[in-house]
Amino acid sequence: MATHSGAPISRRLLLALPAVAALGLAGCAPEPGAGTDRAAAPDPAPPAETPEPPPEPAPERLLVSLAQSDEIAVLDPALLGDPVVQRIRVGAAPWGVAVHTDAAGATTAFAATAEGLAIVDLAAGERRALVPYAHPAPSISAGEYRPGGLGLAVSPDGTRAYVAVSTGEGPAWLEEIDTEARTVLRSAAVGVRPFDVVIAPDGAWVATIDHDSFSVSVVDAETFAATAHTVAPFGVEGGLASWEKVHYGAVTPDGAILLPVQGLVVVRLDPLTGETTSLPSAANSHAHGAALAGERLLTVGTGAFGNADGGPNLSILDTSSGAERVIPLDVPHETVAVWRAENGAEYAAVAGGNTRGLGWDGVTLVPLAEDATGADPVRGLPVAGAPQAIVAFPVASAAA
Repeated sequence: MATHSGAPISRRLLLALPAVAALGLAGCAPEPGAGTDRAAAPDPAPPAETPEPPPEPAPERLLVSLAQSDEIAVLDPALLGDPVVQRIRVGAAPWGVAVHTDAAGATTAFAATAEGLAIVDLAAGERRALVPYAHPAPSISAGEYRPGGLGLAVSPDGTRAYVAVSTGEGPAWLEEIDTEARTVLRSAAVGVRPFDVVIAPDGAWVATIDHDSFSVSVVDAETFAATAHTVAPFGVEGGLASWEKVHYGAVTPDGAILLPVQGLVVVRLDPLTGETTSLPSAANSHAHGAALAGERLLTVGTGAFGNADGGPNLSILDTSSGAERVIPLDVPHETVAVWRAENGAEYAAVAGGNTRGLGWDGVTLVPLAEDATGADPVRGLPVAGAPQAIVAFPVASAAA
């Protein structure tokens, strides 16, 4: 039988346990303030940087083709007297014009004449080249039905120009021109009498607005294959004698082509699929030139022709809301561009050289701000020679 001779020791141990436990607890307790998460004082905030103001938009001038001459003209609408800054000889009966401004701010102008594509140094005020077409006009003349270069567009990088060339009969040709080598690279058959040429924002395709074919021909910039899409919201009855045709177009930032027809409808064409939707218009005037000012589509109405029975006007149609302002014009005009004054005010610059000879020798400026019509009325800029096509460009690169 086991003895318990160690009982007194066990009792002392039992008595000591609370003290040992207390010491253990005391050893685990943190020192005052030790181990606490004290947040570090935040660094003083750096002074707020003042954002740099956006660069002032460059003032602009206008470039017009003088269809009843062999010249283009540079205009400064801000001048109180004669707006013509310079005239430059380019070739017979210029139709379409385009510009490209490079990274250094130098602007090159292009004009589709009856003879060839003119390449113009605007700073020098000189034509640098006249590139003959691969499908030359059988004769040189002026007027709506003349053969030669019609609509024109330039690639975003300025290395290619695309000219719709009519030989006077049958389908026309879209010719691709290397603007540095100054030679025609390729051609694609398109529709009849393409008044206008438009290009994708990224340059992936080029399209001709085929007046007498009720069509838009979309040409792939890589393969140069052409696909024709019929655009005839009122049918094709009447053929060449019909008034209900497409004339000009404008390209949205997402790559759709807006095509006003008769001031009664605007067709939105997807150039890749050929699918169309439409937006109603109350302008009721035979539609010619078109341009975009943000989401507002500007359309030149030339008057009562076909199923349109209104007078000459300018439609300012908000393509987002459908709201529309219609500004009466005294006579038919042809094309339109957006011009921005030095104070930032925007104007529709409407070229008066109507292709049917019904316009006037000048450009009409229409304020785009809705509340500016009374304070800053429509005014005319006299320009002899039938200004037919019009574009704006930054003034910094132009000759003074």
